[in-house]
Amino acid sequence: MYVVVNRITVAEGKAIEFEAGFAASMRDHLPGVPGLVRSTLLKPSSDEDPYLSTMEFQDASAFHSWVKSDSFKAAHDVALDTTTASTIEIYEMAQEVSAG
Repeated sequence: MYVVVNRITVAEGKAIEFEAGFAASMRDHLPGVPGLVRSTLLKPSSDEDPYLSTMEFQDASAFHSWVKSDSFKAAHDVALDTTTASTIEIYEMAQEVSAG
């Protein structure tokens, strides 16, 4: 599993607008992306912390193909004036334990 984490700092007073816009972009542009297993937007419990957007891909190749796709371009075409910073981190799954 190839996991991409985007730490997104949202401007003060813009959280509701950010969540709505980001969620709409996820719904509009992520369904059907080859190799995408799951995508989440995690809301911080403290206003000082960033939002986390996670995307889990089957492998690195699926992620890199998405970055070159029309879906990626469309998802990032809309400039949100709700964010002040963004940092991308990439991980490979080392271990997973299911609760079931």
